[in-house]
Amino acid sequence: MHINPIRHSTLLGLALLSLALLSRGCNKQAQPNLLFIFADDHSYEAIGAMGMLDIDTPNLDRLMENGTTFTHAYNMGSWTGAVCIASRTMLNTGTSVWRAPRNRRAFAEHIQKGDTWSQRLRAAGYRTYMTGKWHLPSKVEPLFDVVADVRPGMPADVPEGYNRPLNEADYQDGWKPWETQYGGFWEGGTHWSEIIADHAVDFLDRAAEEPDPFFMYLAFNAPHDPRQAPREYVEQYPLERVEVPTNFLTKYPYQDEIGCGAELRDARLAPFPRSEYAVKVNRQEYYAIISHMDAQIGRILDALEASGKADNTYIFFTADHGLAVGHHGLIGKQNMYEHSLRVPFIVVGPKVKKGATRAQSIYLQDVMPTTLDLAGADIPESVEFKSLLPLLQKNKGTHYEQIYGCYKSDLQRAMISGDHKLVIYPTIPATRLYNLKTDPEERIDLAGKPESAPILEQLHAEFKTLQATLNDPLLIED
Repeated sequence: MHINPIRHSTLLGLALLSLALLSRGCNKQAQPNLLFIFADDHSYEAIGAMGMLDIDTPNLDRLMENGTTFTHAYNMGSWTGAVCIASRTMLNTGTSVWRAPRNRRAFAEHIQKGDTWSQRLRAAGYRTYMTGKWHLPSKVEPLFDVVADVRPGMPADVPEGYNRPLNEADYQDGWKPWETQYGGFWEGGTHWSEIIADHAVDFLDRAAEEPDPFFMYLAFNAPHDPRQAPREYVEQYPLERVEVPTNFLTKYPYQDEIGCGAELRDARLAPFPRSEYAVKVNRQEYYAIISHMDAQIGRILDALEASGKADNTYIFFTADHGLAVGHHGLIGKQNMYEHSLRVPFIVVGPKVKKGATRAQSIYLQDVMPTTLDLAGADIPESVEFKSLLPLLQKNKGTHYEQIYGCYKSDLQRAMISGDHKLVIYPTIPATRLYNLKTDPEERIDLAGKPESAPILEQLHAEFKTLQATLNDPLLIED
């Protein structure tokens, strides 16, 4: 039989092309979708299912029930008062705090190399989507296939939202979270958290018909101040329901020396000295905006289910840092205490254990290499954070030997090693020491006790080694 070599070659080429396309399609089907939900100023304790606060978060509770919660997730800190900028820069580049790009030119170098989070997932075959808060020194549009909306670092604030409430009469006459005339989260006519959910639902409706795997970056501004929410959410928390933190102080002893006094914008939200009434109102409004955000997250989760994509989707929920809101006499996040360094971190997915917890200390930025791992993409050496898949699969071993924290170039440092946390205030100078196992609320400073001398010596030595590893520029004297 005579075989036409040209026709045979053509048929063979078509067959190989078909197999390649089929293989590519199978690979895309095998790659899981990635849904990243990011809150702003959300402390680890502020989820009902954590059992720490009387707060209503049925949809975050639902995530915890259906997935694995890392109970000790941290942010490294910040070189600036806007802690979220440092946190998000580390998240999107995979670099640690002192190596992260701090300006547009430095960030552009990462973009040119194609090594931002979204670029790496796009290269791995993902359709990338972003909506919400960006607050990084770059344009967002080139980094994602679809950008629905870009919001600034925080909604516009007004003078009426500060130094409040002085007392009950001042509250009655002053700013209210549900009053739309002040703008803020109400600017544009629809609460910003609701807009995030609207856009996410729209994308998921379209994604239901798309074969490509997707990466969704959904960044809420909530519960950042101005802590505005519909009135029914505020009234959900009458003040008798809101407890003052047990580590409440009217004034933090070193607030001015460590940059947390009246010069700090966040600190001026409540009056000095702190009162229990003012803290209750601020926490009431904090809980309300979280519960409102939770309702929007519920809409997103429902849309994911309706899309038919849920069974092949990994969901990650975390925040860029925590918030004090009255703990230790502090209001903002610019400190080294657990309420401000530590964030919620929940993972839900096809092979993730349900209703489980992991106690190992991690960084929230570990989500970036974890998604690369799930996508089957290489994790380059330039990414300094670690995939969480080993912990999700086996729950064995230590993820990091120590956890590092910092605020500005010279104001605050911290390290957690074992049960102990070392806090250093270099400009005072002063040192604080807490045993997080026996004193999780960090109320008992052990630094001045003679019996603490050996552990302090050991922790200082460990900290200096860790500093060198992370390129920390601060020189701390012995």
